[in-house]
Amino acid sequence: MTAPTTGSLRVNGATLHYEVRGQGPLLLLIPGGSGGAASFDGIADDLAAEYTVATYDPRGMSRSTLDDAETVQRVSDHGEDALRILDLLSPGEPARVFGTSSGAIAAVHLLTTFPERVERLVAHEPPLVEILPDAPEHRALLARVQETLRTQGLMPAMAVFAAGLKKDGEAAEPKAAVTLPPQAAARAEQTMANLPYFIGRIVPGFMSYVPDITRLGTVTDRLVLAGGQDSRDELPYRPAALLAEHLGTPLVHFPGGHTGLTTHPAEFGERLGKVLRNG
Repeated sequence: MTAPTTGSLRVNGATLHYEVRGQGPLLLLIPGGSGGAASFDGIADDLAAEYTVATYDPRGMSRSTLDDAETVQRVSDHGEDALRILDLLSPGEPARVFGTSSGAIAAVHLLTTFPERVERLVAHEPPLVEILPDAPEHRALLARVQETLRTQGLMPAMAVFAAGLKKDGEAAEPKAAVTLPPQAAARAEQTMANLPYFIGRIVPGFMSYVPDITRLGTVTDRLVLAGGQDSRDELPYRPAALLAEHLGTPLVHFPGGHTGLTTHPAEFGERLGKVLRNG
């Protein structure tokens, strides 16, 4: 793996850690969940053969620090963070953008608010649950997650959240312990360290976000909505499918499920490269 060039960028209320590889037109990768820039390590080098690949730790995650750790997290602030990265690395030129999960929500906000800065956005399973017909059920889920976090702690809250994301609320099968290579183990440790912030700050702020569907309808030529081949009918998949149907655009499928980027990195990166080239 090629070592990226790293830097820091002051934005409103935070300092962002970012990484850059390769050369060519800019491709900005926005991570989701409790992952940071390192979540793209499995695909960034291959994409850097064609693009200047930039990614970053979202504010409050990993090496991107907040001025005030108690600040409420808003999608609009995270979308503007992505804009500042674009302004730094591709001033005046529209860029290609990929976002997954909560990162896809930030990317959707970027597209609707600053469409002139985005040449193409691939949004992989943005959990825009407020657009779903059963949105009240998901608001209730978020309330249960936050109450469980307050009264029982992180891991019980994560269990409630994970069950709510699965089809019919089924619990995930327990996974056998595995020994990870040192670099992967370090990434997993950092992801776990980010979980309290993710579940306590990002989840409530992002999953209550309502996208501007009217504005999205004016930029469908730049929007690719994507879902996982293995996550059909699960909660994060459904908004992308519904939005694609509403906008009259295809829903592109990627290998794996919601975390296909992690479970199928080579195939996922290859698919992303093709989508960026061909739509």
